[in-house]
Amino acid sequence: MGGWLAVIMFVLFLVLLLVGYPVAFSFAGTAVVFTFLGVALGVIDTTFLRLLPNRWFGAMSDFTLLAIIFFVFMGAIFERSGLAEELLTTIAMILGPIRGGLALTVVFVGTLLAAATGVVAATVIVMGLLALPVMVRHGYDHKLATGVIVGSGTMAQLVPPSLVLVLLAGVAGVSVGDLFLGALIPGIILSGLYALYAFVVAVLQPHKAPPMPPEERTHHGWALARKAMVAVVPPLLLIFAVLGSIFFGIASPTEAGAVGAFGAAFLAFVNRNLTWEVIKGSGRATADITALVLMILFASTFFALVFDRLGGQRFATNLLTDLPGGKWGFIITSMIAIFILGINLEFIEITFIAMPIFIPAAVALDVNLIWFLVLVAINLNMAFISPPVGFSLFYLQSVAPPEVKTGDIHKGALPFMALQGVALVIVMLFPITVDWLVQLSRATT
Repeated sequence: MGGWLAVIMFVLFLVLLLVGYPVAFSFAGTAVVFTFLGVALGVIDTTFLRLLPNRWFGAMSDFTLLAIIFFVFMGAIFERSGLAEELLTTIAMILGPIRGGLALTVVFVGTLLAAATGVVAATVIVMGLLALPVMVRHGYDHKLATGVIVGSGTMAQLVPPSLVLVLLAGVAGVSVGDLFLGALIPGIILSGLYALYAFVVAVLQPHKAPPMPPEERTHHGWALARKAMVAVVPPLLLIFAVLGSIFFGIASPTEAGAVGAFGAAFLAFVNRNLTWEVIKGSGRATADITALVLMILFASTFFALVFDRLGGQRFATNLLTDLPGGKWGFIITSMIAIFILGINLEFIEITFIAMPIFIPAAVALDVNLIWFLVLVAINLNMAFISPPVGFSLFYLQSVAPPEVKTGDIHKGALPFMALQGVALVIVMLFPITVDWLVQLSRATT
């Protein structure tokens, strides 16, 4: 009876999510209801609730969670202080003379902002506000312009120091540094596929991606080089310093995040953009995201404890490990499930809903967890831009100029969704793309 109660509990939880009930309250509410049901039916007793404070304390004592605060604050400073705008403008002047230069600029800057912000909404909205009006004004095809923005902006879920990777590492109990290393080459592969697609479109259909007019390129020669030294090099050095210190074992992700947050604030100060409004807005954005993560963490811990006591975890693990095809049957099934969940749910909810179910089965099947989690991150990228309800599409739609229609945004996302599928298959078939840097790091240390 306990197993069936666990199944009903999980189904009821999904129903509450689909009708729009807040995730944290759905977790906590179903946990309370099924605790009473389990006790009333004699399946469980209330003594297991004594474990709950210890689990909460264990989660809150995880030093890695501090990295969320620092990386989000670092990204908020980049977004609000004008550093991202200067970066985009300067790269556009460098690549502007070639066909498709603005699209390539969006891919390059989107990848850098993904590494700086780690939050999809911030990256997509910033790129939509800064790049989309310029691309439309210069005659870019609306579908190409919107597609390249949602595609590159959503890379914030994959490119370190992604907030997604931090949460996945915490739930799976793996090293954040190893997961960052594992996601780096797949992130570069995906960015390269975007750039290649934009370049091919510009070559085969030049009218869709014209070069920037000469009068728009206000800096040339040494003046452009000096502007690049001021606007491009410092953010690049900061990003490389933050990630490099993690990769080479110089600093933990939390320590590197603290340095990154300070470095972003320092760059804003040097550029005379570190105003009280920037600090207050960045602090508020950081507090909102951190509070959301912790609220869901607390509620999901309660849900997981009740679900496990009812026998749900054992039931789910047995079901997943007995799938036809063994390891590959589990991988394919889990990827399909995560993609479907990702269409309607944010990555935070998916991390706390799906991962506690999939991780024990992955361990039982001897699946490389770093590789599996990178596949999950790529999969979430696909789900986030999938029409008609991908979150990144709505983020861009909220800031798009009036002449850019909703249909353009949805149609523009399809080729980039296909490219993400290609990247997923590449990483799935060639685990070395994930393992190589991880193994190299362990060998050197």
